[in-house]
Amino acid sequence: MPETVITVQGHHSAWYPAERATVTVTISADGPKRDAVFAAATSAADAVQATIPALHDPDAGPITRWSADTIRVSSQRPWSNTGEQLDLVHHASLDLTVRFSRFDELSPWIESVVAVDGASISGIDWSLSEARRATAATEARSRAVKDAVAKATIYAQSIGLGSVTATAVADPGMLGDSAAPPTGVEPRMAMKMDASSGGGTLALKPQQIEVAASVDARFLAS
Repeated sequence: MPETVITVQGHHSAWYPAERATVTVTISADGPKRDAVFAAATSAADAVQATIPALHDPDAGPITRWSADTIRVSSQRPWSNTGEQLDLVHHASLDLTVRFSRFDELSPWIESVVAVDGASISGIDWSLSEARRATAATEARSRAVKDAVAKATIYAQSIGLGSVTATAVADPGMLGDSAAPPTGVEPRMAMKMDASSGGGTLALKPQQIEVAASVDARFLAS
């Protein structure tokens, strides 16, 4: 009896609690006088940066890494509702990114930052540690291959055949059977924070992170 070729895609995904939080702080100021606007942005940036050293420890955290842009200054003449061009307005802004490896100090730190005039939180990127991400990706790939074997076995048995033998295993699309291959391993990061305020205290609830893997496989069944 001739062998039958079976081509399938295996998939696996798992969810993991976030282990890192990278906070983006935006400093901004505007006004009619360039020097005053620049000074206001600089003052706000200094106030935010002053909150970091006491928490910064590259090994123990809670802040393991941070960086700051240089101040960007721009000017424009806005238009009024009647079509009249108004006086020149100057804008100054910069972003700071701060990465936390522990979350016990995250909420208090954010509260201290947003209390600074001109400072706001423009985003929190939740992620896994490098070690956990690598382990999770390995596990996802392994289980995706097992899923492909299970699928191929079911297909073979459904048409009255027995065992299957793998002849090719590849990242999605590399077997030439998919027009638009997805990513082999896909960590889906939670981009937003679930924040609530109770009793005057900011409460953050990090969302979990999905690590998923897909694999294409070809088998011979007989």
